[in-house]
Amino acid sequence: MSNEAREHTGTEYEELQRTEEFGELRRRFRRFVFPMTALFLAWYFLYVLLAAYAPDFMSQKVWGEINVGLLFGLGQFVSTFVITVLYVRWADREFDPRAQALHDRLEGGRP
Repeated sequence: MSNEAREHTGTEYEELQRTEEFGELRRRFRRFVFPMTALFLAWYFLYVLLAAYAPDFMSQKVWGEINVGLLFGLGQFVSTFVITVLYVRWADREFDPRAQALHDRLEGGRP
């Protein structure tokens, strides 16, 4: 086949979506993303709730002018970076090869 992109019908995509491989790909994605999202949201809401309802705790000095609230706020940035790194590593190892195999299967005309 040439390097030009092949046009696909909706039916080809629907057939691919019904395969066990596609279902497994979605399950793997959800098993990683949903718990990670729930963990991050819990951490974020803990920060917001502590800031709103425990200002004395959040304003405790840790070192110089650095307080607990500032550390929690910076922790939000750190946790976002860590989650991103974990996702990229997981996707490179687990998700992308399977997605590429499904793509190649579709491009090869064997949905």
